[in-house]
Amino acid sequence: MTETEAVQLFKCLADRSRLQILKSLAIEDMYVERLAERLALTPSTVSFHLKKLADAGAVRSYKNQYYTMYALCREVFDADILDIITQTSDEADLQERREAEYRQRVLQSFFVYGKLKSIPTQRKKERIILEEMAKAFTKDRIYTEREVNIILADFYDDFCTLRRDMVAEQILDRDKNGYWRTENN
Repeated sequence: MTETEAVQLFKCLADRSRLQILKSLAIEDMYVERLAERLALTPSTVSFHLKKLADAGAVRSYKNQYYTMYALCREVFDADILDIITQTSDEADLQERREAEYRQRVLQSFFVYGKLKSIPTQRKKERIILEEMAKAFTKDRIYTEREVNIILADFYDDFCTLRRDMVAEQILDRDKNGYWRTENN
């Protein structure tokens, strides 16, 4: 099930009358008038809801003598919600592109000729700035506090705040031997 199909199905399920129709069809296949009688709705209302359910792939219709019968499409409901949620989004590329553009705008607005103008007050923007500065540190190398201060001082005069924030954001880690860049950064 694609993301678009899932959205359409979930929107369809967000209606009490449609849920009642699906519950009735789970018991047995029915025609419009029988559903209307059972649910105390008008046939036109039931037809409207059945059209929405059919468009979402939740029900199907077939002819039986004079009647158009409606049946539940059970395979649609066999899908695991967790599988739907963890599926790659139809808009994943667009979202990644937006994030990259946002990141670039933040970097352009806070860095001038490689120097940080000011530390952003928004945590998200500060995280972007700190991740950019982390590129100055080699992975798998332990730095002394003095070396960290010298590297960060090249970016901004308040290197103590930057160092503390990089540790707080788990971009850098430390122990008694020194500082190092974390694996995920």
